[in-house]
Amino acid sequence: MRNLIFIFCFLLFSCVDRDPTVFHLPVFSPNDLDPNWVDRSLHGSENPHVVPDFSFTNQYGESISSESVRGKIIAVNYFFTTCPSICPTLTMNMLRVQDAFLDDNDVIILSHTVYPDHDTPEVLSAYADLYNIKPGKWHLLTGKKEKIYEMARTGHFAVTGEIGEDVDSFIHTENFVIVDKKSRIRGIYNGTNPHDINRFIEDIKLLKKEEKDF
Repeated sequence: MRNLIFIFCFLLFSCVDRDPTVFHLPVFSPNDLDPNWVDRSLHGSENPHVVPDFSFTNQYGESISSESVRGKIIAVNYFFTTCPSICPTLTMNMLRVQDAFLDDNDVIILSHTVYPDHDTPEVLSAYADLYNIKPGKWHLLTGKKEKIYEMARTGHFAVTGEIGEDVDSFIHTENFVIVDKKSRIRGIYNGTNPHDINRFIEDIKLLKKEEKDF
């Protein structure tokens, strides 16, 4: 389904008045991201989706908000430190993203814990040390569970209609998300798939080039 969305958006954006020699990543609406969204009667569901404002706490006890990351390209994912299955793979693959943009101040990483009751800033700090996560480049975020889950579902669309809306319906997703400098979603990728990680990195580079063209 996501591949079909990308093909459709590629064709759509190839028809607008832009440099035909430059590929532009799609800008997603809620309906693009979740076919069931139309049933939720969201006003403007066919317009570009904008990630809502947020405020969470990182591994050093610092407040990281939408205001503090404004004007950045953001690589986003969801994890938890005690996850025995996909999360170590997600973290190792996000390390590739960190290394690819280590000296690029335009790109930051936000990883949200889906188990905030356990993943305090102290626990996240130890996790950051274990994986050599660079301060200032990659923020491991915790906060109120309902706010994190709301962001995962209706902010980043990292999970869609297959789970309930109840905050107690545990979120466990492999998706990586690109958010541009205008807080719009520009791509969703499988964070466990090496090929998708390659595309994720290359698409961030494409987005940087696209933004220079405007």
